[in-house]
Amino acid sequence: MLDKFRITVRESGASFECGEDEAVLSAMVRSRSGPVSHGCFGGGCGVCRIKVLEGSYEKVKKMSRAHVSQADESGGIALLCCIQPRSDMSLTRQF
Repeated sequence: MLDKFRITVRESGASFECGEDEAVLSAMVRSRSGPVSHGCFGGGCGVCRIKVLEGSYEKVKKMSRAHVSQADESGGIALLCCIQPRSDMSLTRQF
């Protein structure tokens, strides 16, 4: 059985469930939890750029270095279309 995790967006207080095998952005769109916009769903456009404040995740797609530098990534910035949760997570658009 696959694990499900609670994802919370700090600004809105919205939260939603995301399976360990699902991109965080896909779960957010499915649950209509916003406030993150989306574009390509492939890691290239950078529209779903966010900072992970708490929790862990696995990067499952390559993120465009034009939108997330190595330093950004080391600081918790990610593209939601490219990550799957490995624990409950807290996210912010403010960084």
